[in-house]
Amino acid sequence: MCERSSAALFNSAREWCTIDNLMSYRDALPSPAELSPIELDRIIDTALAEDLASGDATTRACVPREASAFGKFNAREVMVLAGVGVAGAVFHRVDPSVRFVVHHKDAERVEKGAIVAIVEGPAHSVLTGERVALNLLQRMCGTASRTRQFVDAIPAGARTRVTDTRKTTPGLRSLERYAVRCGGGINHRNDLGAGVLIKDNHIVLCGGVRQAIERARANAPHPLRIECEVDRDEYFDEAVAAGADIIMLDNFDDDHARAVIAKIEGRSPRPIIEISGGVTLERMPKIAAIGVDVVSIGSLTHGARAMDIGLDLELRL
Repeated sequence: MCERSSAALFNSAREWCTIDNLMSYRDALPSPAELSPIELDRIIDTALAEDLASGDATTRACVPREASAFGKFNAREVMVLAGVGVAGAVFHRVDPSVRFVVHHKDAERVEKGAIVAIVEGPAHSVLTGERVALNLLQRMCGTASRTRQFVDAIPAGARTRVTDTRKTTPGLRSLERYAVRCGGGINHRNDLGAGVLIKDNHIVLCGGVRQAIERARANAPHPLRIECEVDRDEYFDEAVAAGADIIMLDNFDDDHARAVIAKIEGRSPRPIIEISGGVTLERMPKIAAIGVDVVSIGSLTHGARAMDIGLDLELRL
């Protein structure tokens, strides 16, 4: 079935909704540079295949095939949006005739009661995509909202940045990393090949911090910086002496972090200092004040709760 043009979609939308500044789901999708369309199709297809392994028995049994449905995606709490276009892409994947019109874009903060988007189309198609669209949207908004909390906790003018980790939901990493960016955070390495990060087990298996860093410098791909995780003072000193580009302080409290950072005051080049483990919103101003460059927080993804977004449908004759 042919897809409507954006202009036709806008004109049609204004006939059945009074919301201003409408846009199609395509206009709300991340750019290919932000989120691979191939990866997005894979995620949506996998989710739909999981939910529709044997069809939709309830819709097939209860809802007339000729019925049409209309509904609004309502924010039931304050949140930062991420994945609005992704939700629209789910419906389009199910049935290109479904109309999905966006009111608020990704990265926007919306209040409780805001209408995020509206959907209209064949009831069977809307019901088929409803749960997958909500699952992805709610999870992505949860990650964006949690990230924004940590970003907002950094005092104005501080150089500290908030980043995610690889503690993501299997199969959904690209969406969750995009949601982190919607919340104002930045991304750590995407996968094991995207950066050199020497951790405790690497150190043990290489025979020490210096040995691990020297081997990494000799063998790693040229463009990659070398990061080393340390959990004690002597490891920090070895990492500095061996020329690590980035040093991650693992589970250092604020006083301990301040003490080791003082050792490299005035050093040039100075390694980038990252802190991870036990980071709370309350700690963020203190962490920024002691000169930490990056704070990596696994709970941006693995600890984010799905936001409360509702979709209540009406019958359209």
